[in-house]
This record gives sequence, structure tokens and C-alpha cells, in this order.
Amino acid sequence: MNKYFAYPLCLAALALTACSGKDEKTAAAAKEEAVPVVKVETVDSRVVDQLGTYTASVEAQIINNISSSMPNRIKQILVDEGQRVSAGQRVAVLDDVNTFSYETQVNNAKANLENVQVNYNRAVELFKIGGGTKQQVDAMEIQLINAKNSLAQAQRTLRNAQENTVLTSPISGVVTARNYDPGDMTGNLPIVTVARIQPVKIVINVTESELPRVHKGMPAAIKFDTYGDESFQGTVTTVMPTVDPASRTFGVEITLANADGRVLPGMFGRVTLNLGKAERVVVPDKAVVKQQGSGNQYIYVYNSDGTVSFNQVQLGQRLGSEYELLSGVEPGSKVVVSGQAKLANGIKVNIAK
Repeated sequence: MNKYFAYPLCLAALALTACSGKDEKTAAAAKEEAVPVVKVETVDSRVVDQLGTYTASVEAQIINNISSSMPNRIKQILVDEGQRVSAGQRVAVLDDVNTFSYETQVNNAKANLENVQVNYNRAVELFKIGGGTKQQVDAMEIQLINAKNSLAQAQRTLRNAQENTVLTSPISGVVTARNYDPGDMTGNLPIVTVARIQPVKIVINVTESELPRVHKGMPAAIKFDTYGDESFQGTVTTVMPTVDPASRTFGVEITLANADGRVLPGMFGRVTLNLGKAERVVVPDKAVVKQQGSGNQYIYVYNSDGTVSFNQVQLGQRLGSEYELLSGVEPGSKVVVSGQAKLANGIKVNIAK
């Protein structure tokens, strides 16, 4: 072969070999870049307080509906809704037009009793000296008894009228309702309603599985929307022995001392009860992946063969920047905490150094 012709062929062959080696390196680098790089953390189990959280409504410990036992016209209402009252404080004054009539009946009954008493005494004296009969004495004694009963009845009626003229609160509390104005006739509704709010009771519902861990005397932490993150301390005082057939839950009453009176009936709150302790796997919150279109949560677990598994998990409580797991991941597992966006179940990954 002509040496001048062979030389260009050698140069071409060398060029092809060099290009081929470069392409292989580029392909290898591309393949390496295609494997997702992730960060993992090893998780383990630890003892976790089992906290139950429940929505709650505040109720007064005692509610008194104050009204007249007989129809009457209202002259004054001395309190307004939201006002605090003391036991024995006057809350309303009604027309006393009937009181005069009942006082007259009492006076007449007293006069009649005095007259009957005089006649009875006279009949007894006459009988002693032989001027009367035992039958006359017995008849006057019956009249005397009837006169005493009539006076007692008239006095009771007068007292009732007087009690229904000036109405007082039997308890200390806060006025939660005022249903009339001065000049109205009393009707079926109470004139005012007074509720005792020191203490108050808070009602929650617990499930059948939680019931064995709830008992009288256990502490309860309560927060109210009105007071933000401020926590109030109460005590379980009643656990209902029967189940609500509609919700399959049991009612639980919690008593809150409410010494400063800041908690009012009708407020919305959240109660937290410590139902004991349990050994749970705890994972960083950034390991949890929510599946779009469903309420399911997943965690990528790194396997010994370099692949990841997409494990569905059941979350328990949030513990700051971590979650308690009820199922889905075993203690000692390595979970992916960064780089989940490029992952799929079963693919190989590289761990970031």
C-alpha cells in the first residue's frame, strides 16, 4: 500500500477510537446522574404519651330559671344579660296589686279566728258550770280548727304573692337570658335565667376503645379559642355508664373551677387527656409524603439492595417536627427525608454523602 495513502487511514482510526471512548464515558455519567440521590435517617421506637384530643362545649354547673308562679305584670327588671349576680340579689319587681287583697284576707282570717276562739272559750266555761253541753263544745272546737286552717292558708297565699312580687336569685352566677321588659305580663318563659359558672362543666365524648382509660379524677387540659394557647386545668368528674346509640360514644363531664369567671357557657374548647403510654416508631415530618387525590400518607424506606419501598403509614400524633406512627415502618428502618420528588416504588437510589 502506498505509504502516503495509509497514513490518513491511521489518523481516522485513531479519531474513531477516541470518540468512542468519550461517548462511553458520557453515557456512563448520564446513567449515574439518572439514579436519584436522597438523604435518609434511621428511625427507632420510643415511649410516647397517648394523648386524646376532643372538641368540647362549656355548660353551666347549675341553671336557675327565675319567674313568677302566677301571671303578673313586670314593674322592673334589675339585671341584664351578662351581668353577674349574687345569691339573694333582687332581679325583678312585679306589680303588687294582688298583695293588698291577700293582706286583707289574712286580716279577716285573723279576726275570724279571734272571734271563734272567744266563742270556744265561752262554750268551755259554760260546760264546766253545767250551762252548756259537750256537743256544743265539740262543735265550737271544729270551728276553731277550721279558723286556724283558714288563717294558715291565707298567710301562705300572702307569702307566695310577696315572693312573686320581688324575685331574687337563689344562686351566685351570671345572667344568661332576659326574656321580658318592664310592663310585660309574665308568660311561659322565665323572666331571667341565672347560671352558676364557678365551677363550669365541660362535656366531651370518648370512643368505646378509649373508655377503659378514662376515669373519674384524671386531669384534663383545656384550651379555648377565645384565649388562644392558654391552657386551663380541669378534672374528670363523671363518666357516663351508657353509650350514645347514634355516635357510639360515651359522655364524659369535666369540672373546671373557673375561679376568675373567664370561661362562660357556650364557649368552644378542646380537651386533651393523657390516656397512657405506648412504644411507637417516630419519624421526621419531612419523611411523610401525602398522596394527591387521597388522604393517604406514605414514607419511602431505603432497602439493603439500594432500592426504596413506598410504604403506606398511619400517622398518630404530631410531636413537634416529628410524627408518631401507628403502622407502616419498622424500628431501625432508614427513611428518605429529602429527594422524594424523583422517587417511585422499587427504584434504585444513591445516598447523599
